[in-house]
Amino acid sequence: MTDGESPEGERLQKVLAARGWGSRRVCEEMIESGRVRVNGVVAVLGRRVDVTTDIVEVDGAPVGVRPDFVYYLLNKPAGVVSTAKDTHDRETVVELVPAEPRVYPVGRLDAETEGLLLLTNDGDLTHRLTHPKFGVEKEYIAHVDSGGRAVSNSALTSLRKGVDIGDGVTSPAEVGELQPGVLRIVIHEGRNRQVRRMCDAVGYPVLRLARTRIGPLVDKTLRPGDWRELTLAEVRSLIEAVAGEPTDTM
Repeated sequence: MTDGESPEGERLQKVLAARGWGSRRVCEEMIESGRVRVNGVVAVLGRRVDVTTDIVEVDGAPVGVRPDFVYYLLNKPAGVVSTAKDTHDRETVVELVPAEPRVYPVGRLDAETEGLLLLTNDGDLTHRLTHPKFGVEKEYIAHVDSGGRAVSNSALTSLRKGVDIGDGVTSPAEVGELQPGVLRIVIHEGRNRQVRRMCDAVGYPVLRLARTRIGPLVDKTLRPGDWRELTLAEVRSLIEAVAGEPTDTM
């Protein structure tokens, strides 16, 4: 038994296999090749871990090993607020998913914005997904008031370069026009009502807004108000997307 190892813990290869990293044999090979660390130390085959306290990494990416973590992907309808409790008795996103275990929204969509929202009780992943310096992309489809005409090239250029929305200039964004008045906007910041304020700043107020992607997460089959649990592969893809040290994107 190595220093700090729990004698009552589970075999590391068993934990990795249970979390979707491959068969027991594949996980053993990963450990033997030095790809797995526990609490920062390269693990050896036979290592036991406490799934409630130990930090396990594969190739530097944290592995969510706690069995009490849950991850829900919700297609938020318009009119529902992205909080755990609302002082005005409006319907909240947490009322649309199971009450236990208690989960919280990762970031926010304003009340009238629709689309994908992640809810979880994994505090560390929540922090990393909402920290602007990790640069996690969010994709939106924005229907703007363009009078039925195409959005001007100057407005598109401004959105791509960054615009002043009152609390500073936004970072460069990926912006394209799918059809006249319908924009696809990809940002990696999370300021309050950012996409709406960006479009206002260039003279094209948003009429309807929906988030269609969070990092690697996409689901075109979820209807408004519906939710589902993330697959193990999706959880792993999120963890990998925010692994390592934050990148300065400001």
